[in-house]
Amino acid sequence: MDPSCRPTPSGLPVPRYVALKHDPANARVGPGDDYKLLWVYHARGLPLMVVEETAEWRRVRDPEDGLAWVHKRVLDGERTVMRTLPSDLALLDRPAADGRAQAVLASHAIATLNTCKSGWCRVTADHASGWAPQTALWGASDPPAGEGCRKP
Repeated sequence: MDPSCRPTPSGLPVPRYVALKHDPANARVGPGDDYKLLWVYHARGLPLMVVEETAEWRRVRDPEDGLAWVHKRVLDGERTVMRTLPSDLALLDRPAADGRAQAVLASHAIATLNTCKSGWCRVTADHASGWAPQTALWGASDPPAGEGCRKP
């Protein structure tokens, strides 16, 4: 076992990706309703990375590198991704650079992550699906290891 491995209150690995289940969702400076409100998320499905947790609260990093605490009830274990670059992204019919474009994921659009393999991810947004390079989507990569415990 990794010596930096620490059990988490949820028993899930940290860091890990989750999605915002509720809109709006308060983001706070600390883990509790009595902490200062930093901002309010207004993007249901927004991918977030849990980087720390208490029994009721999760410290998350968002696609714009914001760091805040949110209550666990506003999060969902579903994996979503976001196109963070200012350009649109073609979704291809197969996981290859020479695939045929069959849909477009707009800049800052959120999509459901279906699967990833060999550097390509299949995503779905607004009833359209396709393959995109894993590096072109925030939330598609494996979270960095060593900061939490992974279940066997």
